[in-house]
Amino acid sequence: MLARDFEEFCSNIKLDNKEDMESTVKDITKKLNKHYYDLDDAVEHMHTVGSVGRTTAIKNTSDLDILFELPQSVYDRINDNEGNKQSQLLQEVKNVLKDRYPNTDLRGDGQVVVINFSKYTVELVPAFKNDDDSYKYPDSNEGGKWRNTNPLPEIEKCLEIDDQTSGNFTNICHMLRAWKNKAGFKFKGLLIDTLTNNFLNNNEQYKNCNYEDYLNLIKDLFLYLKSQNKEQEFWHAIGSNQKVYDDGRFIRKAAKTYEEIKDLEADTERINKKLRKVFGREFPKRDEEETQNKYNYDNTEEFIEDRYQIDIILNVQLKCIVTQDGFRPTDLRALKFLKKNRKLEFEIENKSELVKNGVEHIIWKVKNEGEIAEKRNHIRGQLLMTDRYNREENTSFEGPHYVEVYVIKKNICVGKGRVDVNIAP
Repeated sequence: MLARDFEEFCSNIKLDNKEDMESTVKDITKKLNKHYYDLDDAVEHMHTVGSVGRTTAIKNTSDLDILFELPQSVYDRINDNEGNKQSQLLQEVKNVLKDRYPNTDLRGDGQVVVINFSKYTVELVPAFKNDDDSYKYPDSNEGGKWRNTNPLPEIEKCLEIDDQTSGNFTNICHMLRAWKNKAGFKFKGLLIDTLTNNFLNNNEQYKNCNYEDYLNLIKDLFLYLKSQNKEQEFWHAIGSNQKVYDDGRFIRKAAKTYEEIKDLEADTERINKKLRKVFGREFPKRDEEETQNKYNYDNTEEFIEDRYQIDIILNVQLKCIVTQDGFRPTDLRALKFLKKNRKLEFEIENKSELVKNGVEHIIWKVKNEGEIAEKRNHIRGQLLMTDRYNREENTSFEGPHYVEVYVIKKNICVGKGRVDVNIAP
C-alpha cells in the first residue's frame, strides 16, 4: 500500500499546466522571431530553460524561464551605445513584447524581461550565442555588464539521467521540491537537480528501484543531504558545471527531516500522516489516520494550500520575543521552557528584504494543539490576513502550539516562517 501511495504522490505533484506554458512560449517566440528575424510563425531561437526545461518543475511552479537567442547584429548595435547597454536591451525587448501584451504587466528587471501572467511569471533572458555554444546575456545592475550562462547541457544531462533511472531522477527532484515548499525555505531548483544526480551516483541501488523501495530511498536521500559540508559555498551544476551558490540552509532542514523519518517502517502506525508532515497534503491521506474528536471540539483549522499556490522562493526569518513583568525581553530560542502568562511578540526580521522582493500580503496562523486545547475547544488555526510584520500573543495554557506566517506575492505563497511554542505546566 505504501508503494502505491508514493506512486500516487509522485503523480499528484507533476507539473499540471505544461500545455498552457508551451502555448505561452510559442506565442512569445513568434513575436520575437517576427521582429528580430522577420520570420512568420517561427518557433526556433527559443529555449525553455530552468526547472520547466529540465522537466523537474512541479505543480504550482510560479516561474517559467525562457531564453531567446538574438542575432549577433543586435549585440553589435547595442554594444556600440553609450550608457547602460544591458538595460537598453532589456527595455527594447520589453517594448517589442508590450505590443503583443498591452494589458499585461511587463518590465525589464536586472537580467530578464518579466511578464506577469495570472498563474505564473515568465522570465525571459535575451541572449547571444557564444562560439562554445554557451550564451551571453545582459545584467543591468550596477551600471551594466555581460554575463555568461550555459543551460542547454543542464537540460540534456537531466533528460539523460532521467532516462537512465527509469524516471526516478525526476521523481526525486519533484519530491524535494514538495518538501521544500512544505518546510518553507528557499532551495534553488538547479541545486536540487544537481544534488539529486549526485545522490544517485553515490547510491546506485536507487537508480532503477521501484516504489516499494521509496521509503528507504527518502531515508538515504535526507541522510545524504544532511551530510553535505556546511561550510561549502557552491556546488557544480549538473551538465554545465557552473557554480551554484547556496547558504546551506537545506542541510539543517534535511537533518531535522531525517530525524523524523529515519525509524519509520512501512507498517508504522499512521505513517501517511508522518509523510504528509514532511511532503505536504499531496501525499495521500488514509482513512485510518483520521483523528478521533473525543472532546467534540470545533475543527477551525484552515490551510494556506486551500487558498494559494505554494512555491517557496524566499526565506522568512521569524523570531519570537518573550516578556513578563519584572524581566527583560528574551528571545524564545534562548529559553529552555516557557511558562504561562507570558507575552509573546512574533516578528519577521527580514521585512526589508521581503518588501524589496515585492511581497504584497502577510497572513498569520496560530494553532493550539494537544488535549487541553481540544478540551477547551480552542484549537484556533484560522488564516488571519493582517498584513502586519509582527503579531502579539499570550501564553494562556500549557501544551504544544505553533505560529506560522505566510508571505504572498501575486496570489502565490512565496515564503513561510514558523515558530513552535511549547508551554510547560
